[in-house]
Amino acid sequence: MVTDTSPFTGLRHLLLEAPLPDLSDTRNRLADTDLGVPALAELFESQLLSRVLDLQARVLQPRGDAYYTIGSAGHEANAALGLAFRSGDPAFLHYRDAALFIQRSKAVPGQTITWDMLLSFMASTDDPIAGGRHKVLGSRPLNVPPQTSTIASHLPKAVGAAYSLGLWRRLGGQGEWANDSVVLCSFGDASLNHSTAQGALNTAGWTAFQGVPLPLVFVCADNGIGISTPTPPGWVEASVSQRPGLHYIHANGLDLVDTWQAGCTAARHARRRQKPVFLHLDTVRLLGHAGSDTPESYLTPDQMTAMEARDPLRYSAARLVHEGGFSRADLAQMLEQTLQRVEAVSEQARLRPRLQDPKQVMASIVPPKRASRADPDAHLPAGSQSPQPMAKLINQALHRLMRRYPHLVMAGEDIGRKGGVYGVTLRLQQTFGRHRVIDTLLDEQSILGLAIGLGQNDMLPMAEIQFLAYLHNAEDQLRGEAATLSFFSNGQYTNPMIVRIAGLGYQKGFGGHFHNDNALAVLRDIPGLVVACPSDGAEAVGMLQECVRLADEEQRVVVFLEPIARYHCRDLHEDGDQGWCRTDPGADYRIPHRQFRCDEAPEDSGSRSNNAIRLAIITYGNGVFLSEQARPMLTEQGLAPRLIDLRWLTDIDHDALHEAVRDCSHVLIVDECRRHGSVSEELMAELTERGFPGDRLARLTADDSFIALGRAATSTLPSRDAIVAAALNLTAQHDRETTL
Repeated sequence: MVTDTSPFTGLRHLLLEAPLPDLSDTRNRLADTDLGVPALAELFESQLLSRVLDLQARVLQPRGDAYYTIGSAGHEANAALGLAFRSGDPAFLHYRDAALFIQRSKAVPGQTITWDMLLSFMASTDDPIAGGRHKVLGSRPLNVPPQTSTIASHLPKAVGAAYSLGLWRRLGGQGEWANDSVVLCSFGDASLNHSTAQGALNTAGWTAFQGVPLPLVFVCADNGIGISTPTPPGWVEASVSQRPGLHYIHANGLDLVDTWQAGCTAARHARRRQKPVFLHLDTVRLLGHAGSDTPESYLTPDQMTAMEARDPLRYSAARLVHEGGFSRADLAQMLEQTLQRVEAVSEQARLRPRLQDPKQVMASIVPPKRASRADPDAHLPAGSQSPQPMAKLINQALHRLMRRYPHLVMAGEDIGRKGGVYGVTLRLQQTFGRHRVIDTLLDEQSILGLAIGLGQNDMLPMAEIQFLAYLHNAEDQLRGEAATLSFFSNGQYTNPMIVRIAGLGYQKGFGGHFHNDNALAVLRDIPGLVVACPSDGAEAVGMLQECVRLADEEQRVVVFLEPIARYHCRDLHEDGDQGWCRTDPGADYRIPHRQFRCDEAPEDSGSRSNNAIRLAIITYGNGVFLSEQARPMLTEQGLAPRLIDLRWLTDIDHDALHEAVRDCSHVLIVDECRRHGSVSEELMAELTERGFPGDRLARLTADDSFIALGRAATSTLPSRDAIVAAALNLTAQHDRETTL
């Protein structure tokens, strides 16, 4: 027998001694529904297990056996949603949905839910979903992708996943989930106020308003408080019930029967009508926000007593006693059996191994490879063989990629009928249709969420963010959702995607800091994210085709950063020389991930003489163009410039890079991004650590400034002349030493 000590004393008192609530004000009598007593008892068992696990976490945490005690106490009536929805319906669950998760496990044979959840509590490597990396609700067999705790960040991808179900039907295929599925997405009342949630709700309504299928149920568990900040009474209903495109349902989230009835109605509406539903459940938060929370610091004793009186387990117990023929002794037996099982499993789980070293922790950042789904028989028209600027060559590559990968779907603002701001996506929608080239609303969070949801349902999404500066209000969709999914699911779930972004500086005639943004730091510090940046049209084709392969076969999240100023650039040194146009390298040309380009000075430049100073210029993007302009001028000064185009701005092969410059007397890094937070900092550090002399190493960067408009637009950026001056200043030290 389990010792009757806190925190289980209160639970025993609640079920065995405390008065049961009056059910006269409940909407539905059990006898008037199709639920039945056996199902009600099963749901109550799920509720009990959820509550006991919450309490057990608070026992384990002081011992050092558990690390995260945020729980589901007060929300356990959502177990009924585990019965109202199919186990095959993808569910993006809130962290207070343990009872729903437990109930769903009963519909799938072979599940060991108590064992699995305790392993998650204890951060064991045996945890079947996250492998000890985080306490999350997730399971591949249960169709529950794990969610991080970022507030509301999972709502945009739930919209994307729901959109994918109808899209697969229109395209005549099927992905991870059956096409008649409904997506379930839950969150709290405090999360509703987050801009991410508001954007997702707006996108869902905007989509449904146009008659586009979107089988989605948002579940808002309204417990009236966000950590310590109260939600105004009536706020959720007032803010949501009249939203166009959303069907609003309200239910008593303390009562299993009412929650089940409302859940069935919501699932049926979304499945049959293919419309989004907002299911609003009144709940209560018990045990505080998390184990470290002290609700006494912001709630009065009367408020806490009133919250405890609304415990959903009291309502379920009353249902079983008054309508199901159960006795209090029956409830006591169910509780004791649950307590004993949880304690016994805890003792076994605490002995299981934990993560020990960085290699184990990081093993799932990069997903496992999958077989390519490219069509080997696709007809790939040859591109133009006359030299073309970058925008034209990217467009030709996109046409081929859409044919080669039949599951590739493009999405972004203005990319379809208009063909993009710069014409890069011209004629793609006319060729492949509006279902594969999607004109989205103006909301970057929703664009990225759509891509994540499509990727999770076996499509290959290519999202476009119109300008780099527009990414910043949505960057958590990459950092907090896309890049973490493989990590927190031990590689079981992935959301492969390519994000095309027009960015960087040097535009002419269209400027200002929102259209000329040279800040990449937010992308470069996301673990596992691939960032590619081409410098000319041929490089763009080879890198884009590799990016799509990375997403398709290696399940990677890839950002393809396209330098706007090079889109339509034709000339290099003088008007009409066509020095920056390239011929199409073809459908099979790929530049392998992490491979940089190393170009020596031209043989006939006179820079190969024995007296020439070997200078390596390491750069990327627009820096390659500017460095090529500077090359003849440097050669005239007796330098032998070796130009290295990084191409890939994350996961740089620093050993190979050091080897490529080791025989050079000097290295100049030309970085068009800001001095602080730029890739040049990484390059300086890595080269120095590998022994390259610091006094023979320098960098030329942009100033720590936003970019201005008009003639001043390039004043804070590297230029051809600045590269020449920096190189001569760096190598002047060599001249002085030679003279001495």
